[in-house]
Amino acid sequence: MRANTDWFRDARWGVFTHYLTGSQTSAEEWNAQVNAFDVEGLARQLEQIRAPYYFITIGQNSGHYCAPNSTYDELVGIAPSKCSQRDLIADLYEALAPRGITLMVYLPSGAPAADPVAMQRLNWRWGFEGDWPTAWETTRTGERLVEFQLKWEAIIREWSLRWGHRVAGWWFDGCYFADEMYRHPEPPNFASFAAAAKAGNPDSLVAFNPGVLVPVISHSEHEDYTAGEISDAFPVCPGRWVDDAQYHILSYLGERWGKGDPRFPDEFVIGYTKHVNAHEGVVTWDVPISKGGLIPQPFVRQLTVLSEALCSPNMTTLR
Repeated sequence: MRANTDWFRDARWGVFTHYLTGSQTSAEEWNAQVNAFDVEGLARQLEQIRAPYYFITIGQNSGHYCAPNSTYDELVGIAPSKCSQRDLIADLYEALAPRGITLMVYLPSGAPAADPVAMQRLNWRWGFEGDWPTAWETTRTGERLVEFQLKWEAIIREWSLRWGHRVAGWWFDGCYFADEMYRHPEPPNFASFAAAAKAGNPDSLVAFNPGVLVPVISHSEHEDYTAGEISDAFPVCPGRWVDDAQYHILSYLGERWGKGDPRFPDEFVIGYTKHVNAHEGVVTWDVPISKGGLIPQPFVRQLTVLSEALCSPNMTTLR
């Protein structure tokens, strides 16, 4: 049964940041970076922008994660741990909740592709060739990878139980091999994947990313909203639902994900967001973030302009 997405529909739009580091970063350097993250500073920026919700990456392909996870450490056996000592997700919640900003998180569906030790010990055998993140040539074996998925769900479950209702949603990247890995009547499958993410909060929203697809699709009956990854082709919103999942898109305001200067004029960002909102869809905009946890001012300005336009009495919606 899908979770209630009314609050997400009513939020209309939100902000996403890729808070990451390179694979050569030491555990000491990563802890120093995470400890220096200005949670209050970012919360003030998001409050100024009037962002209804905020997504942050727990980690990605370097193998560094911005929160502790004993299950991950036990399974991977890397010491010192590449999971930060600070629970940045919990600290963000404490700063955002009083400001009425909902917290959501991002995680890949696979092991960190730039960490060969983690890949081996988690039994992951789909990787990326070339110099991440500039090359996305996928090595595909067609395997189901049951051992990996059971381990990954255990890792996800620990984070979900740790955060409980403090995290209101998950966006899982890289669910490209759904037929091989998840479309099975017995677990591990999409149902068990979603259940792991919802272990600490059954009302949490979950999306599984099939990649950049236009038009936007629902990847599974076990997701609550569409991942909706969009790069350059911005689709017409068909309405609130796609196969009973809340319509949602995620794209970036910079030159690429988490990088560069603003690529769009304000009028496009405002107009497209209004279009999707008018059909009861939701738009999430990715922007860069510094190591210290702050959004660059050109993006604060553009998001503030967007927020002001959406709050205008001339804003037309279906509600």
